[in-house]
Amino acid sequence: MSRNTSYEVRQAAREMRKNPTPAEKALWRVLRNRAVNGLRFRRQHTLDGLVLDFYCPEVRLCVELDGDVHDAPEQQERDAARTAHLQARDIRVLRFRNEEVLSDMRSVLTLIARTAAEPVRTGQSPTEVAHGR
Repeated sequence: MSRNTSYEVRQAAREMRKNPTPAEKALWRVLRNRAVNGLRFRRQHTLDGLVLDFYCPEVRLCVELDGDVHDAPEQQERDAARTAHLQARDIRVLRFRNEEVLSDMRSVLTLIARTAAEPVRTGQSPTEVAHGR
């Protein structure tokens, strides 16, 4: 169980696992089989009251998939605050548009693999990669 996460957030994560978006379903089909550098990813992982779309604790990498709701200015502010929080914990964040996952999975997986292979620099501010925007 993840630290600092309420029962309600854990329940929300369970519901999200039961009802993935088409992009989440497509990416999970690949990530669940350790097809990226042999790494184990978790989906809808809870951490500090957040639900991360995909998370690999071994390399401290979070992969977020963004739909149209993420285009709204208020959501972009929440996403930026969320990313800053994760980066403060030395977690790298990759963001992809849903459409990108569905139309160019190869590029998405290449960037995930390349980022996962880079060493995690603790104590420094990792950079978010906003891909496909």
